[in-house]
Amino acid sequence: MSSESPLLEVRALSKHFARRGGVFGQRKAIFKAVDEVSFSVPRGKTLGLVGESGSGKTTIGKCALRLVEPTAGQILFDGQDITHISGRDLQRRRSDMQMIYQSPAASLNGRMTVGEIIGEPLWLHEKLSGGQRRDRVMELLHVVGLKSEHYYRFPHEFSGGQQQRVGIARALAVKPKLLILDEPTSALDVSVQAQVLNLLHDLQRQFGLSYLFISHDLSVVRYLCDQVALLYLGKVVEIADVETIFTRPKHPYTQALISAIPEPDPDGGREQILLKGDLNLRAPKQGCPFAPRCHAAKLAQCDTVAPPLVEVEPRHQVACHLHPALSSSRL
Repeated sequence: MSSESPLLEVRALSKHFARRGGVFGQRKAIFKAVDEVSFSVPRGKTLGLVGESGSGKTTIGKCALRLVEPTAGQILFDGQDITHISGRDLQRRRSDMQMIYQSPAASLNGRMTVGEIIGEPLWLHEKLSGGQRRDRVMELLHVVGLKSEHYYRFPHEFSGGQQQRVGIARALAVKPKLLILDEPTSALDVSVQAQVLNLLHDLQRQFGLSYLFISHDLSVVRYLCDQVALLYLGKVVEIADVETIFTRPKHPYTQALISAIPEPDPDGGREQILLKGDLNLRAPKQGCPFAPRCHAAKLAQCDTVAPPLVEVEPRHQVACHLHPALSSSRL
């Protein structure tokens, strides 16, 4: 594959869940957790998925790994369509894609030692012997900043930051090309967060990894990511490189999120934009999903027509009726 082609490409991905309603659960409603989302992750780069809880970030990550089956859309990894592969083909692909979870303690088996936890994927995917696995695990412990004596310890004997390092070592064991990071630092203390982020940054440069970074913390996103996609109720509302998002946000939702970032100087002059109400998972059946909370001067079509994602400038896409580029695209 060309080095310029994206490592991961998601096209019009949707994931719908059925839920029962009514007094006796006789009516079945459809919940659109992810609704026609498209993006790509360049090789050796980091794409951040940002949005409130319930926006569909984790579901997208799990669909990309095929841990959750998508309802519609297409997932391409390294040029291959993996949307419907199964069995051994899927297992082989999973060695190229690994996930780091939000809660390190919950993602590790408390009955296994660190050596067993990190060595398990080496046995499943590479069939290494006991001695070979031990040597490889020792090497991985060193890579993530742990010591050789940690090999025989159990997860409960570690701090949260050390547990997350074990999870990272386990993911690196099969030499993946892509890591999906599901809020990997949100459960950690601030000082430990910085250490783990620096480790992820160093590992990316050392191994040429690509990251799909899921987070709601914009300060972390700005530090680690090259591009950012903003999600609202399962839809991408804006996507651009990280500096464009932080300096020239176009969508009202993005503008509100940026305005809420704490400033070192409280008198810095930036006015915070307050959103109306809370995120309602029951999205409107028509119109822009953000319209009920939008602070901007809305147009009539905001409540009746869902805005498509259009390019407003090179590599900068926005889904908003208020932007002139959207109006001109319909002429």
